[in-house]
Amino acid sequence: MSSDPLYDVAIVGLGAMGSATALELARRGIGAIGFDRFTPPHPFGSSHGDSRIIREAYFEHPVYVPMVQRAFELWRELERTSGAALLRCTGGLMIGAPGSTLVAGALRSARLHGLEHALLSADDIRARFPVLHPESAMVGVWEPRAGILSAELCVSAQLRQAQRHGATLHLDEPVQRWHADGDGLAVVSAQGRYRARQLILSAGAWVNTLLADSPLPVRVERQALHWFAPARDAGAFSPERCPIHLWQFDGQRFFYGFPDLGAGVKLAFHHGGETTDAADVRRDVAPDEVSAVRAALRRFVPAADGPCLSSAVCLYTNAPDEHFWIDRHPAHPNVWVASACSGHGFKFAPVIGEILADLVQHRKPRFELGLFRWR
Repeated sequence: MSSDPLYDVAIVGLGAMGSATALELARRGIGAIGFDRFTPPHPFGSSHGDSRIIREAYFEHPVYVPMVQRAFELWRELERTSGAALLRCTGGLMIGAPGSTLVAGALRSARLHGLEHALLSADDIRARFPVLHPESAMVGVWEPRAGILSAELCVSAQLRQAQRHGATLHLDEPVQRWHADGDGLAVVSAQGRYRARQLILSAGAWVNTLLADSPLPVRVERQALHWFAPARDAGAFSPERCPIHLWQFDGQRFFYGFPDLGAGVKLAFHHGGETTDAADVRRDVAPDEVSAVRAALRRFVPAADGPCLSSAVCLYTNAPDEHFWIDRHPAHPNVWVASACSGHGFKFAPVIGEILADLVQHRKPRFELGLFRWR
């Protein structure tokens, strides 16, 4: 019989989802060991870039609304327990043609769940937020609860609290493989071999390196993020005066923007990036990528058309339907997969941590997970 310690749950990948899961497991007194190939928060995956949007009138599907409402509660709870400022409400606008996926989907969720919201004309938007310039045929769905999560601070706070509650974390230790081991599992890295009763794979863009026998049909997508100095009206980009904003234009093109949090106005396309691999990502941002997003900002946020102060690269790990993947491995009932998040998962991290903790404890989660099953 092996003399290796037997943990209740091993977690591979400690970004937004994995760190939240480690915290929730440890808080429940479940013996958890977590691994990451780097030291989170780091700039190589999906949980960095200073800020992430949190929004309630969820255009992707109404099923997300109760989940994000719980996430708001959990982020505020983490602020209280960690002492870190993580969530800033600015309000949010979803802007596009009246029948667009973005606007119609946001209205559907808002109406179905009775959310506070308003439908604004292009003139209304320009009057309330002068730095935003929608075209005359566009409308906007305004929701007051939307805002900004501080990405790296959120991950750091979750990891610190997980350790405080007793989780064992192995950073800078890539997991090479795992396999069934009696009634449990063995997790193998270059540094050692570890045993656990259950395993959660939350490795984001690296998930298929751990699923050699049954890879997910996911696509890793490279996304470039950019920060611009305002060309004028800098004060109008403050968080008190500028909401987060998400746009659909020219058919199925999307981009989003943030107020200036001190490093410039952050703007980026949502989807449309090149297919890549986690181990071989093009990290440099080319001038034509800056020019492409600048064309969108000149069209819709022209006051932000100053120098590009910085750019960064992050990764989306997309399921074919762009929903999440949270389910049991089809061949290993004690292995759970929590990838992909399809480019919109960060805001849900603490509630996904709760869901995974419920699943490993054989409890029924409070949320409908049908969209997220192995398929």
